[in-house]
Amino acid sequence: MDLKKNKKNAVAFYKMAYEGNPRKAVEVYVGDEYIQHNPVVADGPEAFIGYFECMQAEYPDKTIEFVRAIAEGDLVALHTHQIWPGDDQYITMDFFRFDDAGKIVEHWDSIQQIPKESANENTMY
Repeated sequence: MDLKKNKKNAVAFYKMAYEGNPRKAVEVYVGDEYIQHNPVVADGPEAFIGYFECMQAEYPDKTIEFVRAIAEGDLVALHTHQIWPGDDQYITMDFFRFDDAGKIVEHWDSIQQIPKESANENTMY
């Protein structure tokens, strides 16, 4: 596994899909299968594409910042800060599994909204 390349490709894949071109992201970065663990998105590349196309149509002004990318074995973890319309902010942690050809074949995520007030001054990212 080329960990550096996998990290770069995970970021490029997510950024491309998030910013409105999920079909191209799948064509370039996804392998023969795509197993999805997010309960609101079905398995497979077409379900992923449909989900992100819908999200782009509804929220074209959303932004994403990649805070961290960590790779180990066949996994890459991304830690992001997302800002949605109305200053609605989220932190996500996404995990991608790569096949031997360096293609993404599986995805898990955890999403948490950033509260307006916090008990400490530390950021969530």
